[in-house]
Amino acid sequence: MIIVLTLVEFLCGSLMFSYWLGRLARKDLKTVGDGNPGAFNLWSAAGYKLGLAGVLLDFLKGYLPLVLFIENGVVQGYEIVLIAAAPIVGHAFSPFMKFKGGKAIAVTFGVWSALTRFEVSLAYAIILAILLAISTLIKKGKPVSTEANAFQAVFGMLLVSVYLYLRNFSMPYFCFWFLNLLILSYTNKNKLAQIRKMRKMKM
Repeated sequence: MIIVLTLVEFLCGSLMFSYWLGRLARKDLKTVGDGNPGAFNLWSAAGYKLGLAGVLLDFLKGYLPLVLFIENGVVQGYEIVLIAAAPIVGHAFSPFMKFKGGKAIAVTFGVWSALTRFEVSLAYAIILAILLAISTLIKKGKPVSTEANAFQAVFGMLLVSVYLYLRNFSMPYFCFWFLNLLILSYTNKNKLAQIRKMRKMKM
């Protein structure tokens, strides 16, 4: 049963709604901006309306199947770890995109919302908002770079572990958090590498 549910979740996550919406708008997201076929690049390429639709659909594919499984008692305990990670993996390594995909931020919010009834996703959102505010202050109001956004997404997820600890979440949640952190680190690896390169050049 776990294998079947994990496969279902992976397939749901692999549905690249934002990329397909971009194609409908005659925009190939792989050739726009940083080439990310996700909702935020769709926003930049095709406007806020399609962007919001992409964010919502990416969120829902992480949220809806999982919340149905949890609320109906289909999954529990350590079963949650792989099943919850599957839609994020599906988005990051979509078979519809030759096993390439997006950065999986919106899907991550959907999964955490399903797992914790929006508690941890709200905490992650607040953490990201604080990091963005700090970055904006440092930049003195100038636009934050995509590299900085990537760092904030990964570092913000790292800080989520502190929230999980303070709120006494059980070990399965920490196991899933660790997988989520690894995936976000991978999907943002190019931007993080650019940050390291720029720092070496300054030294």
